[in-house]
Amino acid sequence: MANRIISLSNALVSNQTSDVVIDGKAYNTETEPKQVLLRERANASFDIRELTHYLNGGPENTAVTERVMTSIERDPLFQNDDFYDLSKDQLRAQTFSRVAALSRYVDPENQALTNQRFSYLGIADTSVVTRAGVHFGLFLRSIRTNGTDEQYKHWVGQGATTLKRFYGCFGMTEMGHGSNVQGLETTATFDPETDEFVINTPHLGATKWWIGGAAHSATHSVVFARLISNGKDYGTKPFVVQLRSIPDFSLQPGVAIGDIGKKMGRDGVDNGWIQFTHVRIPRSHLLQRYVKVDPKGNVTQPPAAQQLGYAALVDGRVTMVNDSFQSSKRFLTIALRYAAIRRQFGKDPKDNGETRILDYPHHQRRLLPRLALTYAMNAAAFSVSELQTEAGNALRNVDVTDKVAFKAAIEESKELFSVSAGLKAFTTWATSATIDECRQACGGHGYSGYSGFGQGYNDWAVMCTWEGDNNVLTLSTGRSLIQSNLAIRRRKANSTAKVPTAIAYLLRSEKLKGVKLGSRSLNDPKVLVEAWESIAASTINRATDAYERELAKNGGNVELAFETVSQRRFEAATVHTKLYLVASFVNRIEATATPGVKSVLTDLAVLLGLWLLEADLAKFLQSGFLTSEQSETVSDLVDSYTAKIRTQAIPLTDAFNLSDYFINSGLGNYDGDVYNHYFSRVVRRSADGTTSSNKKDARPEYFERITSKFLFRED
Repeated sequence: MANRIISLSNALVSNQTSDVVIDGKAYNTETEPKQVLLRERANASFDIRELTHYLNGGPENTAVTERVMTSIERDPLFQNDDFYDLSKDQLRAQTFSRVAALSRYVDPENQALTNQRFSYLGIADTSVVTRAGVHFGLFLRSIRTNGTDEQYKHWVGQGATTLKRFYGCFGMTEMGHGSNVQGLETTATFDPETDEFVINTPHLGATKWWIGGAAHSATHSVVFARLISNGKDYGTKPFVVQLRSIPDFSLQPGVAIGDIGKKMGRDGVDNGWIQFTHVRIPRSHLLQRYVKVDPKGNVTQPPAAQQLGYAALVDGRVTMVNDSFQSSKRFLTIALRYAAIRRQFGKDPKDNGETRILDYPHHQRRLLPRLALTYAMNAAAFSVSELQTEAGNALRNVDVTDKVAFKAAIEESKELFSVSAGLKAFTTWATSATIDECRQACGGHGYSGYSGFGQGYNDWAVMCTWEGDNNVLTLSTGRSLIQSNLAIRRRKANSTAKVPTAIAYLLRSEKLKGVKLGSRSLNDPKVLVEAWESIAASTINRATDAYERELAKNGGNVELAFETVSQRRFEAATVHTKLYLVASFVNRIEATATPGVKSVLTDLAVLLGLWLLEADLAKFLQSGFLTSEQSETVSDLVDSYTAKIRTQAIPLTDAFNLSDYFINSGLGNYDGDVYNHYFSRVVRRSADGTTSSNKKDARPEYFERITSKFLFRED
């Protein structure tokens, strides 16, 4: 095969218009790319390794990350050379075999290490992480957060942490309800005579749908159903229900399960549907950290118990901010390496060849601000993860009978909900746009299945929908911001009550109202943060004012008022989240960046702040922060910082520290030898029978059945 590739390459005639001369030696579009990337790396103004440590949170974390990555890459079961050619059924089988291998590395007592492995495996194979994550991330986390310590120990004893004779799924979504969890229609009716709950699907619309792991894997499920006791509906609560018998994997009586079939992406995940027909479970299978039912059917629950039951979803949203960083960095690495070697049109005065597309200002505009955004996602992921830890510890350790302490813990969880919802929506949307922009930036080759973009986009798209539809989450964040702002307005001047860190700037609303750029410079990160604070404060205050007007107009109907100002809620949440990204990036640079990388990171932060500002320029003019004359300089500043980052583009992607295994693209290898790698992959896949082209006689498999009968038909 190698000889065939060599002979085909030798038969090609070089395109003389693309010849370049580097250090007195001539190269062409086939032989030059490797030399180009070497020159790009020589331009680095910083220590690439030092920047890798910054992204990972220190040298120790880099060492752990690299051990994890190496163990994945060296495992024969995880080889990914044929990844883009597998059928749905092949993916299903391969994915579960990989889940089995992955389970050996899961350590419930070392969640940080487990998260690292999931995070990097998610770059290589999203289906494996999803299929395993349904159990470890959703099922097991639901039991840990919603169950008592005794319940958690019970299910661990049944095999929940080892996946031995046990596999869990997460039965929340129904055919008729997704984002509106409180509207779910599956019922769990308590029967005091038998001390059991009866789980039932009352009609087709209540069928559990999109349930990952249900079709082929799960023995148990955390099922969200309406708790009904003594004729009263207490809302949606989590129950553990056994789906299949342990010895032979047959369905339990009253349980019906099916496969929902082909999806847009992640075909390795066995999403299924579930229906329950009067399935009985013990009372102890209600997860009872926050809600309790006694043998007589008496229900006790603290305020906000409904929302606390969704903690596993909030944790998932936090994880998805980091997932956005991980995915974006992969596809930007591909697109930027390709752009650095690809020549089209023009004439490069440095080497007399065609211009490399990364040297076109418009191409830089397409990719480099997104590179800055990706670095900001990294900072935001660290920030919201810290918030998650604090809120989680507060809830796990609080005494629910201590009203003051419980209220404080609830406030922390509300902040986490608001921040994580806004970030999940913004970063997953941004990553989706980044993948497609990178695909388009690679021209026709980006459309190849072997570029990675097509499968990557299809696998990513669901992130904008599951664990909270992005539009719904953004509106929810906007609602939370208005409620928080109302509380701040009612706050007494001498109050010592804690205001969540993420919205503390609203305490300075009056001061921020009069802030102007003046003689200061927009390339100062602190000025940019204040600029975004002023716009976020004014946007939230206008939304709050509009809400209060509507509330007065409609006679106090809160829900109607919130719906009427939904667009203002959306805008408030979007601007607030942009501020969070810019501020967390600037703060992390100040707190953790070493002198050797601080300069380039600051340039990225300024580029991000300016690029986002440019898109929302009208708001900065409307608020008076910028004058009309000052606004005209914004685009020039974005161009200037984009050109500045251009010289560091390849070193900045190298700092992501992804090997060719994780890149998995014919266009993005580290050595830059794009055309040979791409051609080799296509020919190799054809020759081993995966595809039908490039055979010796160049005839497709269906030639005799279809082609010959049509082309050589006799009239």
